Amino acid sequence: MTHPFLDLAPLTAARFASIEDRVARLLGTEQDVVIMQGEALLPLEGAIRSTAGPGTTALNVITGPYGQTFGDWLRDCGATVIDLAVPFHTAVTAGQVREAFAEHPAIDFVSLVHAEAATGNTNPVAEIGEVVRAHGALFYLDAVASIGAEPVLPDAWGVDLCVIGAQKAMGGPAGVSAVSVSERAWARMAANPGAPRRSYLSLLDWKQRWLDGGRTTLPHAPAQLEMLALEACVERIEADGPDAVMARHRRAAGATRAGARALGGGLEPYVYEDAEAAPVATTLRAPSGVLASDLVGRALRADPGVPLAAGGGALAKEMIRVNHYGADATRTAVRASLSALGAALASAGRRVDVEGALRAAEGVWR
Repeated sequence: MTHPFLDLAPLTAARFASIEDRVARLLGTEQDVVIMQGEALLPLEGAIRSTAGPGTTALNVITGPYGQTFGDWLRDCGATVIDLAVPFHTAVTAGQVREAFAEHPAIDFVSLVHAEAATGNTNPVAEIGEVVRAHGALFYLDAVASIGAEPVLPDAWGVDLCVIGAQKAMGGPAGVSAVSVSERAWARMAANPGAPRRSYLSLLDWKQRWLDGGRTTLPHAPAQLEMLALEACVERIEADGPDAVMARHRRAAGATRAGARALGGGLEPYVYEDAEAAPVATTLRAPSGVLASDLVGRALRADPGVPLAAGGGALAKEMIRVNHYGADATRTAVRASLSALGAALASAGRRVDVEGALRAAEGVWR
C-alpha cells in the first residue's frame, strides 16, 4: 500500500534546524529555540522541572486551570510556591505582581499563562515582564494558546522560557511544540541538580546533544509528519503575514462578544472587560438556570460543525467556549456559532434575537 504520508525520506538535521529557525523568527527571538517531540505539556513540564527545585521561591499566577497545574509541578519539584490567584473572568495586573514581590522578596521564579483558552482571558505580559525584569526573577510563560492570535515577544518582554504549541491559533499540529530558552534559563538549569537528564523531559539533553553540537546530529528520530506539518503551518502564517492572522483572531473574538451580547436569552461574555478577553477563544456565561453543557449539546445538535464546547470540570455548569482559532477564526464560524447558540437557547425556552446577533457580529468584521 502506498500513501503520501508513508515512505518519506528521513527528515535531516538541517531541515529540522531550519524549522526551528522559522519558529524563532515567528517569536522575534534571538534565544535558543528547541522544538520538542510531543504536545506542549512536554516542554511546559520540562521547563519547570529543569529550572525549579528546593531552593526556588516561585510566584505562580493562576488565571485558569493551567496555572493550577504549574503550581502542582513546582511544589512537586520542592519549590516554595506563592500562588497569586485572580477570578477566572478577569486578568492579573502588573501591580498585583509588584505587590507580591514586595511581600515576598525571595521570589526568583514567575510562572504565567499568557492567554487561557480554557477561561477566555489574556494577561498583560509586556507590563508584567517589566516588573519581573526589575526584580530579577526568571520568567516562565505559557504562550501555547496566544501564539498566532496575539503578539508573543519573549525578548522584548524579558521572558526566559516561552513555550508555544501549534494546535490552536497557528492552525498546526498538536504533536510537536517549542520553547525558547534564555542564557539565564540555561544557567539556572545547569546549576539545578534536580534538572532532568537522560529523560524525555530534559532540555539540557537537547542543549548538550543538539545545540552545543551545532545542530548537526539529531538526538533521536524526529516526529517527521508533525515536523513537516509544523513547517507548513509556519509557512502559511509567513505567507499570510502574522499581523493578518492575528487580526482575524481579534475580529473573531470581537464579533463573537458583540453577537453574544445582542443575542439575548441571558447569554453574556464570561470575561467582563473586552481588553482582558483573549482573541484565541471567547467564553460565555450560560443563563441562570441553564446548564452550559446542556446548552452546548443542544447547539451541536443544531449544527454539529460549530466550534463550541462547555467549560472543563466545574465550569461545565456555567461556561460555554467558542473556539474561534486557527481555521475557525472566520466570519462563517462565528455566525454559525451564534446561530447554533440561538437555536439552543430558543429550544430551552429563552427569547433570542438571532438576526440582531448576526448584524452585531457583522459590524465587527467590516
